[in-house]
Amino acid sequence: MSDRDIYVTRPFLPPLEELMPDLERIWTRRDLTNGAAFHREFERALASYLGVPFVSLFANATIALITALQCLRISGEVITTPYSFVATAHSLLWNGIEPVFVDIDPVSLSIDPARIEAAITPRTTAIMPVHVYGRPADVEAIQRIADTYGLRTIYDAAHGFGARYRGQSLAAFGDLAIMSFHATKVFNTFEGGAIVSRDAQTKQRIDYLKNFGFADEVTVVAAGINGKMNEFQAALGLRQLAHVDDCIDRRREIAVRYDAAFGSIRGLERLEAMDEHEPNGSYYPVFVREAFRCSRDELYRQLKSAGIYGRRYFYPLISDFPMYRGRPSAAPAGLPVARQAADSVICLPIYPELSPDDQQRVIDVVRGG
Repeated sequence: MSDRDIYVTRPFLPPLEELMPDLERIWTRRDLTNGAAFHREFERALASYLGVPFVSLFANATIALITALQCLRISGEVITTPYSFVATAHSLLWNGIEPVFVDIDPVSLSIDPARIEAAITPRTTAIMPVHVYGRPADVEAIQRIADTYGLRTIYDAAHGFGARYRGQSLAAFGDLAIMSFHATKVFNTFEGGAIVSRDAQTKQRIDYLKNFGFADEVTVVAAGINGKMNEFQAALGLRQLAHVDDCIDRRREIAVRYDAAFGSIRGLERLEAMDEHEPNGSYYPVFVREAFRCSRDELYRQLKSAGIYGRRYFYPLISDFPMYRGRPSAAPAGLPVARQAADSVICLPIYPELSPDDQQRVIDVVRGG
C-alpha cells in the first residue's frame, strides 16, 4: 500500500479533537457497553435522522441480520437474491433457513418481483430483498406479494444509509430493515449495524435477543447472542451524524463527474436514475460489455497496476459459492440477469476525500489513456 494508492472506498472519520471529550466521558464513567448513555443517545438520534420509529444498535450488521430472522421466528424457506454480499444468505443458514434464490431486476438490481411468486412454496415464510448500492428494491410490489401470501419482509439495507425513496429512508420499508455501519459504508462506526423496527414490542424482543436473551438480571427468555454495540462505537456514530450529509453531497458530486466522463464511452454502461430516488453515492458501479475496449477483468488489472483498487462487487454470485451452488434455485439458467451483472460489474473509487486529481487518474485509466 502506498500514499498514492486509491481504493474503492476510504472511511470518513471526524476530526480526532471532536471525539476527545466523548472518550474522556467514557473513561470517567467506565460504562463501556450494555446500553450505556452514548448507546441510548445514538439510538434516539438515528431514529430521528432516519425518520423511523425504533432503532436497535448492533456490533455489526451480520449479527443484526441473524437476530432479525430470529426475532420474527422465520423458518423454512426465505426468498432472496444471489446478487449481494454473502452475509445476506449466511444469516439464513445460521438460522437453519433454506435460501431460495430468484433473479434480479436489471434496473434496481434487487429481487425481481415477477420472479418471487413462482418461488413461493408452503414452506416459504419471508422475503429478504437487498437495496443494492443504495437503490430501492420495488418495495410496493414486494409488499403486495408479502400481504397476499402472508409473508414477512426483512430488508437488507446495508447500503442504504442516507438514500431515500419517495421521501422516506430506505430503512422505513418492510417488517424490519437492517443497516450496516461498517468502515466501507457511507456512514460508519468502524464496525456496527442496526435493526429498524416498527413497534415497541418488537424492539424489546430484539433488545433481549442481542443481549443473550436476558429480560432482566435473572430471566433469560430466548437463546440470544452478544450483539451489543459498545460505547466507543456509539460515541463515534453520534459525531459522524454531524458530517454524514456533507459526505453524501460530496459522493454525489463525484458520481456526477464520473457520469460526465463516461457518458459517451462505448460498451461501458452506468446505472440509470430511478424515479423518486435520492441516491447516497454509496458505490459507483459500471458494467463492462463486449463493445468496451477490454474485458472487465482486464480493466480490473489495469486499474490495479496503476494503484487503483476497484472492486468486482458482487462477483461471484452468492449462488456460486460451495455452500449454495448445489441448491436448485442456484442453477445459473434461472439467474441470467444476476449472472450478467456479476460478470460485468466493477465498482470505481468513490468517497468524500477522493480528490479531483485522483478521480481523474481513475477516469484516465478507464478511458485507456
